[in-house]
Amino acid sequence: MHAPPVQPFSIAGHSIAPGTAQDVSIPVSTMATGYNSHLAVRILHGAKPGPTIFVSGAIHGDEIIGTAIIQRLAHELDPVHLGGTIILIPVSNIFGFISHSRYLPDRRDLNRSFPGNANGSLAGQLANVFFSEVVSRASLGIDIHSAAVHRYNLPQIRIAAGSKRLVELATAFGAPVIIESPLRDGSMRALAKEQGVEMLLLEAGEALRFDDLSIETGTSGVLRVLMHLGMVDPSDDLLEAGAPARSNKTQWVRSTRGGVVHFAKSSGDAVREGDLLATVTGLFGEEPEGIFAPVDGIVIGHATLPVVHQGDALFHIAKVTNPERVGARIETYTDAVLSSDQDEFAEALLDEDEVL
Repeated sequence: MHAPPVQPFSIAGHSIAPGTAQDVSIPVSTMATGYNSHLAVRILHGAKPGPTIFVSGAIHGDEIIGTAIIQRLAHELDPVHLGGTIILIPVSNIFGFISHSRYLPDRRDLNRSFPGNANGSLAGQLANVFFSEVVSRASLGIDIHSAAVHRYNLPQIRIAAGSKRLVELATAFGAPVIIESPLRDGSMRALAKEQGVEMLLLEAGEALRFDDLSIETGTSGVLRVLMHLGMVDPSDDLLEAGAPARSNKTQWVRSTRGGVVHFAKSSGDAVREGDLLATVTGLFGEEPEGIFAPVDGIVIGHATLPVVHQGDALFHIAKVTNPERVGARIETYTDAVLSSDQDEFAEALLDEDEVL
């Protein structure tokens, strides 16, 4: 018995034929100039049946790692050989993206504005459009974030606690660490859970920066999930990710004084309780004060700016068992990614300071 033919995919008044891709601009709001603002999406509608998923970047406008990852995916995915439908959103918050800001012009956080309101603030209007046109059509979303300015996050997948299915998908993704983290009111993840849409959240890299480890981890991870779902054919070209570490508890370590930091550890390092993480000194290097690990675990994020005030967050540590074993696996994975041949497109992704 033959499966029924794949029907066209409809979004925002557009119809996309099976086996084709189409870029769609979804109107959001009217700006001060009188012109409309839009949410830009690319629809890859497969020739074969399958689920609908979305991959989104830059919901915080300065978290641009997702943009680079989605550019890579747009080059690598072919709807002719795809089962199901993929919605790619390289920049969810175009307003913050243009201004290099986390927020929208109304100073609201898009990821605290869901489900939004068609007659609300600019953030509310954008959240409403994003939910109604993207999230509500999917069974799975992969939302890509990075650390804030002057911070770096080791690539990690964050999921809601208590879901075997999310653990399965996160394991398939293959980031070095899986963290069960609480949902926040007004976030896309919280609303998606209410609507029965599964969500993986990738944290990787630093705001306003591209780095090969984050881009390769994100691109390969999305492709592994697509293979796991049967949406694309298996590939021998992807690096073997190995089993991720899992954690359901993380802890921030803050500077006990203001001054200049000399780092002893960074993201991906294994630490034991009492290990020296950094030393903070005065302006002349006087009165050095050690900052020590409060728990056994893996450093999943660290500050990159060595000038600090008392109380500034310096390290984010995920509690794990056998941190040395996990750290060795992460180091092996990182070395493999950074030594692998990058295609010409990846090599063209420049650090923001290098863009002419």
